Amino acid sequence: MDKKESFCNSTCEEQIRMAERELSAFIRAVTELFGPEQARLSTEDWLDESDVMDSLPRTSSRDWRAVTIAASARLANRGTLARDHRTLAHRPIRRSRQIPPRRA
Repeated sequence: MDKKESFCNSTCEEQIRMAERELSAFIRAVTELFGPEQARLSTEDWLDESDVMDSLPRTSSRDWRAVTIAASARLANRGTLARDHRTLAHRPIRRSRQIPPRRA
């Protein structure tokens, strides 16, 4: 194994460790704050966002925090949509009164 290959392997291993730490911390926080179902969905979101990062031009280092931020945005959107749905579902239906047109 030459120095270049050795460097590549150690860089990959370090990136894997960093990704694992970032994902683990994110999922612990989501589980604590929102429960296991949201943590499961957020894990899928994080992995999806990681795939998106992989499709971007390669750099020597990944910004795993950016993956977490993108997955957090998905979580926030899910929460907003659920809250809006609950609000609409429990809102009483209002019948609008028809106001006769004004006569000049």
